[in-house]
Amino acid sequence: MPVAAPRRAGRRRRLGLLLIGAVLLFALLGPWLIGIDPARQVLADSLQPPGLQHLLGTDVLGRSVLARLAHAAQLSLGLALLAAITAAVPGVLLGVAASWHGGAVERALVMLADAVMSVPGLLLVVLFAALAPGQHWALYLGLSLSLWVEYFRVSRAVARPVLAGDAVQASRLLGFGGAYLLRRHLLPALAPVLATLLAFSTAQSVLSLAALGVVGVGLQPPTPELGLMMIEFLPHYEEAPWLIAAPVLLLMGLVLGMMLLAGEREVQP
Repeated sequence: MPVAAPRRAGRRRRLGLLLIGAVLLFALLGPWLIGIDPARQVLADSLQPPGLQHLLGTDVLGRSVLARLAHAAQLSLGLALLAAITAAVPGVLLGVAASWHGGAVERALVMLADAVMSVPGLLLVVLFAALAPGQHWALYLGLSLSLWVEYFRVSRAVARPVLAGDAVQASRLLGFGGAYLLRRHLLPALAPVLATLLAFSTAQSVLSLAALGVVGVGLQPPTPELGLMMIEFLPHYEEAPWLIAAPVLLLMGLVLGMMLLAGEREVQP
C-alpha cells in the first residue's frame, strides 16, 4: 500500500501533462494548421453545424469556431503564463529578501503585501481593465500585481527555516556568499513549491480572463477569447449547443490539467 499513492500521483501527473500538452499543441500549431482568419465573416454560413468544412461549425456571423478557439487558446494561455511568470520573479525575490534581512525590511514588505491582499485580485484586474478597456497590457499588469503576493508569502515561509538551518549557518561560517546560499540551499527548497504555485496561478489567470470576458470588462470583440466566445454563443445554446461546448471544454481541460499537475507535487513523499 505505501507505493499506491505515488503510483496514483504519477498517473495524475501524466494525465495532467497530456491535457496541458494537447492544449499547448492546439494553441501553438492550431492557428497555423487551420489557416483561417478568425475574424473572417461569411454570413451565408451562419450557425453551420460541425462538418468537413468547419470541424466545430460556425458562429452566428459565419466565423470558424475552430479557428477562433485556437487563437483564443493561444491568447489566454500565453497571457496567463506571462502574467504568472512575471509575478513569480518579484514575488520570490521579495520573499527571500524579507526572510534574509528580517527586521524593518521584512515588516515593510509584509505591510505592502497585506495592502495588496486587502483588494480582491479580480477587482484589481477590473480596475486596470477599466483604465484601458480592451488592452492586453492592462489585463496582464492587473493579473501580475494580483498574483505576486502569493509567491511572496510562500517563498518567505519556505526561505525562513532554510536560512535558519544548520546547513546555511555552516556555509556562512565557511565563507560562502549569498549567491552560493541561494543556489545551493534556497532554490532546491523553493523549486517544488513554486512549480505547484505556478500551475495554480496560471490556471487562476486563465479563469480570471474568461470571467472578465463573460462580464464584458476584459478583452473586447472581435478578439477571440474564451470568455467572450462563451457570452457570444450563449444566446444560441438551444439551436447550436455545440458552440458553447467548445470553449467550455477547452477551459475545463486546461484548468484540470494544471490542477492535476500541481496536485502531483503535493502528494510526493
